[in-house]
Amino acid sequence: MAGQAVKTLLLSQDDLLKVGVTNMADCIDVIEGVFSLIGKGDYLMGGPLQNEHGQMIYFPDEELFPGMPVTGPDRRFMSMIGYLGGKYKICGEKWYGSNPANPARGLPRSILTTILNDADTGAPLTIMSGNQISAMRTGAVPGVIARHLARKGAKVVGVIGGGVINRGALLALKTAVPTIEEAVLYDINLEKGRQWAKEESKALGINVVATTSIEEAVRAADIVSIATGGNVFPRIEKEWLKKGTLVIFTGDADFDPEAYSENTVFADNWKMHQAFLADGAEHPKGLEAVSVVAPSYHLLLAIQAGKFDQKNIRNLGDVVNGLDKGRTSDDEIIMFVTGGMPLHDIAWGKTLYDRAVEKGLGEEFCFFNEAYWR
Repeated sequence: MAGQAVKTLLLSQDDLLKVGVTNMADCIDVIEGVFSLIGKGDYLMGGPLQNEHGQMIYFPDEELFPGMPVTGPDRRFMSMIGYLGGKYKICGEKWYGSNPANPARGLPRSILTTILNDADTGAPLTIMSGNQISAMRTGAVPGVIARHLARKGAKVVGVIGGGVINRGALLALKTAVPTIEEAVLYDINLEKGRQWAKEESKALGINVVATTSIEEAVRAADIVSIATGGNVFPRIEKEWLKKGTLVIFTGDADFDPEAYSENTVFADNWKMHQAFLADGAEHPKGLEAVSVVAPSYHLLLAIQAGKFDQKNIRNLGDVVNGLDKGRTSDDEIIMFVTGGMPLHDIAWGKTLYDRAVEKGLGEEFCFFNEAYWR
């Protein structure tokens, strides 16, 4: 039997912009559908628990050999793999490296690639520029969360961290909750924060202001969006949260354990966070090793210390699928931990790939016309 050619479609950032990678309303709808599939169990991620966030290279504290990278805040390489069922039935990978020194070189902190594969043959369908896919799908998750769990009539967003992730998150929150009128930003760099606020005010048509006080940003908020980097976590006191606040952890913050035990806790997919716990149990540094990738880190510490019962954690997929009623009152404070799943990149990437094929975009690359050995 004659062999078959294996080809893939290379899609650049420009290609993706032409097919709507920055369309947040579309992205939120796609990501909401992913949460429905997660709730039904029609997905797989890596590892024996089938729920691993990804496989990460843990760099050493000191250079062991010339040129070997060393650890640092947000310094990592990671492969995030998954299978998504439903209408997708496709495998894929989000592959990236992250280095906080990159911006000084004129590069984004993280450089990402999205790869989609035929779930049966393993053949690569496309290799895509992944930065905007990731930024949009990461932002869309808070949009889905707020659509289902924010208090009705929410007007103010407290933004902790003025970076790319919260840029996407604020866009998604404004898209999902049209009543939002204002955002109060806290960033460790005030000048950068003021510029960020100016840009977002213009882009979103709402009043965005920068403050030097985390407390001011949190106390004003109906929704708090946390997305900071590094290994210094913003400290937030539970007393700053007004009744009915929705706190979204896209990045972690230092809360006392009582903030979780006294309020309602939801997760994007708690099984993935249990895998973080398992990873911490295997690493010499314990849970500290996963703090760089787990926005649930302080919650995991509370669980490990016996200060919170993880049986009380509910999943967003059940809310999307109508199995959990979600918010029970306007006064209920909800703490929502996310972790980032390749399933979101796969779904948004596949949506964009299909559009690109329809428009004849991208560049075809042939791996081989017939395998040399098979």
